[in-house]
Amino acid sequence: MAEPPGRRSGAPVRQRVRAQIVQQIAEGLLPAGAALPSVRELAEAAGVAPMTVTRVYAELKEAGLVEARAGSGTFVADSPLSRPGPRAAAAALRAEVDALVNRALSAGLRPEDVLALLTSRALERLSERKRPSIVMVGLFAAATESYAARVAAQVADAATVAPLVLGPDPVADAAMLGAADLVVTFPTIQTRVAALVPGARIVPIRFIPAESTRMALAVIDPLARVAVVSRFADFLPVLELGVRRFAPHVSGVTAMDMEAPGLAHAVREADVVVLSTGAEAAGDLARPGAARIEYRHIPDPGDIERLVLPWLRGEAEAEERRKEAS
Repeated sequence: MAEPPGRRSGAPVRQRVRAQIVQQIAEGLLPAGAALPSVRELAEAAGVAPMTVTRVYAELKEAGLVEARAGSGTFVADSPLSRPGPRAAAAALRAEVDALVNRALSAGLRPEDVLALLTSRALERLSERKRPSIVMVGLFAAATESYAARVAAQVADAATVAPLVLGPDPVADAAMLGAADLVVTFPTIQTRVAALVPGARIVPIRFIPAESTRMALAVIDPLARVAVVSRFADFLPVLELGVRRFAPHVSGVTAMDMEAPGLAHAVREADVVVLSTGAEAAGDLARPGAARIEYRHIPDPGDIERLVLPWLRGEAEAEERRKEAS
């Protein structure tokens, strides 16, 4: 890495070192996975104290731009800034910033004044753009990520949406839930979520079968023997109802959870096995030639429209009122 730019710019040396690393990530010179110099190496190259570099790396890690690997060092993380699309946008923005800085210097502003002006305006604009945060809570990682992506697509830029899988660390779960403006989850685990963050705004929504699941259920042979397997007993009624709704022509349906006696026999006798998320292991009990259908869900768009979007619109209106009052 080259010497940090602008050594005479009047900017704090820590900001200069950090800015150079961010710039090289944005320009693709430091792609995701690239190793950064050790603290000592960068400190010597930049002519700064090792503690300065340590603080810079800590700030970059907190921002999600780098990651520390035990025993290996510090590496560029896979972040929006390190991806090709945002990098191209960052290059164009840099050209605009360069032009703005040149105009400011030509007008007689000192470098430190330009830096202070840019920083203050950036902070002000970012605070104005703060969006409400939504946490989508589920029980399985891949499924919960897909649910969060669906919610995010429907709310668009009105809020940020992050997935959370309830795990073995309730303190960590509670911290993320407590920082959210709105929590969205299944009705079946609403009580569990509420126990982690009493007083949190929690919206339970319905989940409906994905289009691929509905199509697969619709073409099951009317004479087929169908075994429906849920990972959790309390979700079984919802799963069975969905199967009967989208495969009403099939009468031979047996529904059970993973702990039910006779599960292995029922699955072996079935022509079609419908498996909820988390119950995939039951499919290994099926006989050769039996069809398997993974019962995939999506958040009900109607519930997002009726329950989540009105709340977001209310938050936006409240924010406008706060701005007018101030």
